[in-house]
Amino acid sequence: MINPLGIPFALLLQAAGAGGSALSPFMFEFVLIVAIIYFIMWRPQQKQRKQHEDSLKALKRGDEIVTAGGVVGEVVHIREVSKDGGGNRLDDRVTIKSGESRLIVERGRIARIIGTTAVTPATNTPPA
Repeated sequence: MINPLGIPFALLLQAAGAGGSALSPFMFEFVLIVAIIYFIMWRPQQKQRKQHEDSLKALKRGDEIVTAGGVVGEVVHIREVSKDGGGNRLDDRVTIKSGESRLIVERGRIARIIGTTAVTPATNTPPA
C-alpha cells in the first residue's frame, strides 16, 4: 500500500540528509495537520456561524423563530439596546408571541428562523 504522505516525506528526508534540518519532516507534518484541521473543522463552523449571525441581523417583525430553549414564536417587536450604532446587535431584545404569551428574548438566543408569517395590523377589536 502506498502512503499518500510517503512521497513528500521521502523528499523531505532526502533534503534533511543533504544538509537540511532534521526537524523539517516533523514541521511539514505539523503544518499539514493544522491545515487539515482548519479546512475540515474550523472553516465550515465559521462560515455557518457567520450565516446565522447575518440571518439574525436581518430578523424582522412577523418572522417565525425558534429560541435556543425550544420556544416557537412570532416576532412582534425588536428593541435595539446597543449604543454603538449597530455594532453588536445580538444583545437586542426581541418580543415574541408564543401561543397566548409574550416573551422577551435576546436576539443572539434565537436558534433559527423558520419562516415569515403574514403581519396583521394591530386592531382594537376583541376576538370573537
